[in-house]
Amino acid sequence: MFKTPSSPEDLTTVTIHGYMLSPFHPQDKSQRDRIKELIKRWHPDRFNHILSKVKASDLEKVSEGGGLVVRALNDLLRSSE
Repeated sequence: MFKTPSSPEDLTTVTIHGYMLSPFHPQDKSQRDRIKELIKRWHPDRFNHILSKVKASDLEKVSEGGGLVVRALNDLLRSSE
């Protein structure tokens, strides 16, 4: 079971990989294709649109967390080659 992260420190490479590659996600795409799709979703240009909806007091933490997620996904994509 996964818990909602309360700070960027909760977003480790291991937890991000475990969540993103969970067998509970639809299996209609290959693991590599799913990672690529997630990288597009978490890309900073797209993620910045979400930041406009975040409370000012949480903005720095959410932005940092988004960066951690996309870096972990890029690592995961490289390791799946």
